Amino acid sequence: KLGLGTRVCVAQGPAAQNPEDCDLYARVLPEDKHHIVAALQKSGHVTGMTGDGVNDAPALRQAELGVAVASATDVAKAAAGVVLTDPGLGGVLTVVRTGREVHRRMLTYTLNKTLKTFEIVVFLTLGLWLTGGFVMSATLIVLLLFTNDFVTMTIATDRVQPAAMPQRWAVRRLVGAALVFAVVSLLFSFSAYWWMRSTQGLSPAQLQTGVFLLLVFTNQASIYVLRTDGRLWSFAPGRWMALASVGDIILVSGLAVLGWLMAPLPSALVAGLLIACVVFALLLDQVKRFVFPHFAIV
Repeated sequence: KLGLGTRVCVAQGPAAQNPEDCDLYARVLPEDKHHIVAALQKSGHVTGMTGDGVNDAPALRQAELGVAVASATDVAKAAAGVVLTDPGLGGVLTVVRTGREVHRRMLTYTLNKTLKTFEIVVFLTLGLWLTGGFVMSATLIVLLLFTNDFVTMTIATDRVQPAAMPQRWAVRRLVGAALVFAVVSLLFSFSAYWWMRSTQGLSPAQLQTGVFLLLVFTNQASIYVLRTDGRLWSFAPGRWMALASVGDIILVSGLAVLGWLMAPLPSALVAGLLIACVVFALLLDQVKRFVFPHFAIV
């Protein structure tokens, strides 16, 4: 009924080095527990270990998820990564689910932060080089940091779908995926900038306001695209993220229309930029369907 299998092995000898060939181990000595965990890790598995005694401490320390039960000795609790406070092993499910939810939020934050850092630095640098002037004022850059971080911080409270399988941090793949998204975002931002510059008859100060709105709106788009492995609309965001997004959009749009801290823009242009960024989010979501599998993000 438990589905443990019937392949029973002795912990000593070749069986200890090939744990995938065994369902259960018998005659396990204290040092064998550590060897079994290490052999599983060598085979590419993410390993969990539960224990309560002093002899479990090496294996608890070796495993990615070492869980000491409520009645464990002080040595076992010190060696484990998690200590259950209630009797039994039911808390392990909560630990695993919570850990995967935290991992998903950190994944979203890492991808978005890498994407936006690369995009903003390249956009401002190329803008200065191509136009011979600053595409954003120092005041707007500071305001951009606050408005973007205002929404980014809510990732910590967002509703997420935990992964079905354990995942490891692969920094190169994350950076590679973020750079692909950043290139797409840069293409959109530069296209929108040149459209405003060549067709809207804006002054340099108004162009700076337009760039500010672009970078704020595309940050919103990237967060909502990257927060889920599925389609953009498949999983509703958390309450605080939704409220922060709405508040952020209303705030920056109001500042741009009223001309507070920046040169004013026509309300129709602000609305047009917002609609264009919604279309951009749908495009980025389509790109995600190829980027995530290619870089093994999902």
